[in-house]
Amino acid sequence: MRVRVGTAWWGPAVVAVLLGGTLTACSGASREGASTVRAAAATDATDATGTAVRGGGTIGAPGSACELPVTFDIAEGWKAEAVDPAAAGDSPAGKEVTDALLRQGPVTAVCEVDARPAGHIGFLRVFTGSPDAGDASTALRAFVAAEDGVSGETYHSFAAGGLQGVEVAYLRTSELLDETKKERALAVGTARGPVVLHLGGMDTEEHEQMLPAYELARKTLRST
Repeated sequence: MRVRVGTAWWGPAVVAVLLGGTLTACSGASREGASTVRAAAATDATDATGTAVRGGGTIGAPGSACELPVTFDIAEGWKAEAVDPAAAGDSPAGKEVTDALLRQGPVTAVCEVDARPAGHIGFLRVFTGSPDAGDASTALRAFVAAEDGVSGETYHSFAAGGLQGVEVAYLRTSELLDETKKERALAVGTARGPVVLHLGGMDTEEHEQMLPAYELARKTLRST
């Protein structure tokens, strides 16, 4: 996703340098208890290689770190924090930058789950859209189309917790870094609009190491 500052577009690497790789920098100082997640029974998830991860709590419900149209389990050690677009203040320039940073296609980032406390470099980010953003497939395809350097998209449907969803795996090439890496995202439809979960990572190796946490989130998705 490119970011527009004034009339210029900045690449993802520049944004990562400015913000330290985290969207929650927009929210200023963290609110006390922002990383709190609701206690949940330990849940395990494995990826295609058999790598396992334990659940570290559930987010999405009222009172959790991020209140969302869905709930799901996050991996043990990962830290969830709500993204606060209101922190940009009343400055038109600040709002423009914030909107550009947070919005991708028809959805806007509202929560990020940081893998760094668990020893990885990357985030599981949650985006939401209004009901007029379309169904899960429409929202996800528009989300991917809004990202630069995408190729090799592979879509498939899935179901979890009574929700119908669509998932995509793809490659994204950064012209600035001259690097191609794997990324993955999913979308589910809810009465309050589509929800997109996106997993990136510093590179393909980090992405693959974080996949069990992504799989845990996907298989525990429930509507709130």
